[in-house]
Amino acid sequence: MLYRWWRYVKTLLKVIFRHPLPGAVIIPILPDGQIVLVRRRDTGQWSLPGGLVDWGETVATAARRELREETGLELIKLRRLVGVYSNMERDPRIHSIAILVEAEVQGALAVEDAAEISEARAFSLEAVPGNLAHDHDRLLSDYFQGSTVLA
Repeated sequence: MLYRWWRYVKTLLKVIFRHPLPGAVIIPILPDGQIVLVRRRDTGQWSLPGGLVDWGETVATAARRELREETGLELIKLRRLVGVYSNMERDPRIHSIAILVEAEVQGALAVEDAAEISEARAFSLEAVPGNLAHDHDRLLSDYFQGSTVLA
């Protein structure tokens, strides 16, 4: 009995700690064509809004929720899948798989998740800052090039 219990616990620990976690990352496009970025509290860097997919959620639902929590904006339409990014080094905290989508959004900027995000701001395409958090410079570069990436 103890052996079966231990096998179960080991399997559970592998699932929790040895498998990448899926997340939705959004390129929010306002009606005027500006891109919305959020400033992370942990690093102070700008990044695209997004986060992990919760148990029972679809990627689209997670994108809608994370966008609302981090920017206050409403997701109107998913335009396209830009890419899936799974390199273990892309996020220094965990091995995550980022599913990057472009989305039409609307509403007023208002950070709901103030524990994680300090600010949300719209940028013209020419004014998007560099040195974004994680690998978000690459994500935006792929987006601007019109690429669809599996990396």
